Amino acid sequence: MTKNRDIRHELEHRILLLDGGFGTMIQQYGLDEADYRGKEFAASEKLLRGCNDLLNLTRPETIREIHEKYLQAGSDVITSNTFNANSISLADYGLAAEAYRINRVGAAIAREAADAFTARNPQKPRFVGGSMGPTSHTLSMSADVDNPGARAFTFEQLSQAYYDQARGLMDGGVDLLMLETVFDALNAKAAIFAIESLFAERGMRLPVIVSGTLTSSGRTLAGQTIEAFYTSVAHAEPLAVSLNCSFGAKALLPYLERLAAVSEFRVAVYPNAGLPNVMGGYDETPAIYTLKNFALETVEGTDMTYAEYVGAHSSEWTNIMTNLGFYWADNSAAPTEPDWDNLDWSVLTQAAGE
Repeated sequence: MTKNRDIRHELEHRILLLDGGFGTMIQQYGLDEADYRGKEFAASEKLLRGCNDLLNLTRPETIREIHEKYLQAGSDVITSNTFNANSISLADYGLAAEAYRINRVGAAIAREAADAFTARNPQKPRFVGGSMGPTSHTLSMSADVDNPGARAFTFEQLSQAYYDQARGLMDGGVDLLMLETVFDALNAKAAIFAIESLFAERGMRLPVIVSGTLTSSGRTLAGQTIEAFYTSVAHAEPLAVSLNCSFGAKALLPYLERLAAVSEFRVAVYPNAGLPNVMGGYDETPAIYTLKNFALETVEGTDMTYAEYVGAHSSEWTNIMTNLGFYWADNSAAPTEPDWDNLDWSVLTQAAGE
């Protein structure tokens, strides 16, 4: 782990920026089936293309390069390439037995990249979050309409899968564990139980972030409101509760405000680029998305309003705005404290004319 500073200390003094998606970055490399298999898994009877977590073993140099791109872009926290690296998800590729190793190696790759950048600038330490996805199964609902009690896995089986994943991530050297894209709080409870069991066995703890995702209804897939979701996971006393993916930064803001209103912990957010338009594209440009993301980032808990938060970090806000080249439509510099409640995002343009 990063030795010189604790992530909690950094959060008290500055905004921490997370990296972005891994799957979209991997797609840019155009990897084929042989790339995914490598030499070790060349004889696999299952198709392995699409199992991005396996690339930790077969294309570690590619994964390292992606981490470095995010670090070069300014990410303070990079996430391991392990979103689906649990035995349940990996079983689809016949790789359940490789879960621990994929997580340990994936965490180690991210650790090496983060430490290299920290060594270059110790005043900006970089951290590694161990990514733990939700699996494709839900404990709260049945997939069989004729049998409401049917479940693909038990709570104990899912918890064991998370335990093995967390064990690999910790052995690989992560600074924190991140339960991501939670659509079923019962799945998250199984993960929390596994993590707490591992912490108890090792006599040590790592910070944990729990991040939920919402459907277009504003509820989780399991039907919980944002307040119910928070209540279900608050017992974990996370470093932060978060919302990720869902339906874009602007549309997510009301739900983030509701989460902040009930949370005793820090609140974070890393939304996606929103839902596609009728042409299959995305209306939120990278520049607008970045500004909205920055406006939504809340790392100081719930005692500050968004305007107060931005004001408290006005120098950092100004630097970010200047570096990104944001201007209002009349070409005046963006204000230090925009009126978020009445802001018309459409008037925001880039100096480059995007």
